[in-house]
Amino acid sequence: MRSTIKMISVLTVIGLISGISLALVYNYASPLIEKNQNNKTEKAIFTIFPEGKKYTTNDTKGENVFKVVDSESRLLGFAFLAEGNGYQGAIKIMAGIKPDLKTLIGIEILESQETPGLGQEITENNFKTQFKSLSTVPEIIYIKNAKPTKPNEIEAITGATISSRAVISILNDKIKEMNERMK
Repeated sequence: MRSTIKMISVLTVIGLISGISLALVYNYASPLIEKNQNNKTEKAIFTIFPEGKKYTTNDTKGENVFKVVDSESRLLGFAFLAEGNGYQGAIKIMAGIKPDLKTLIGIEILESQETPGLGQEITENNFKTQFKSLSTVPEIIYIKNAKPTKPNEIEAITGATISSRAVISILNDKIKEMNERMK
């Protein structure tokens, strides 16, 4: 009986110390994580819009759309976050689109859990540059083992069609949603 009470007391103290430690680490790390995510977002916006000098955040129906302007406050376009599932996990994309919402300016992959060597190629410039000046009307499509011939086509990554398809699906869904919200 005495050893049971001692064991329960020790486990309670260990649980309290662990809980307090986790709370302290969370409170310390949370602002740093948020700051790093904001820096990553800002870097992606200015990578897509190299002539952009500042942006403002428009909260439209709970989602952030970033209005990007140049040094003379001319609207260059909108940057937006798009997220969805790939082959092995979530894919988070920052994309830039012209003000008419009909032409992509470019994309940056912020997070990806895709297979190294195959699906992870969505983060490479060879794949991402296909989205520069890509028409979004009609929807973006991918083709396999051929060069794109239409203004809304990209070439899928060989051996990673699911990852290519996921990026396109995520973008098409988000662009459609933006068109409906910004009318």
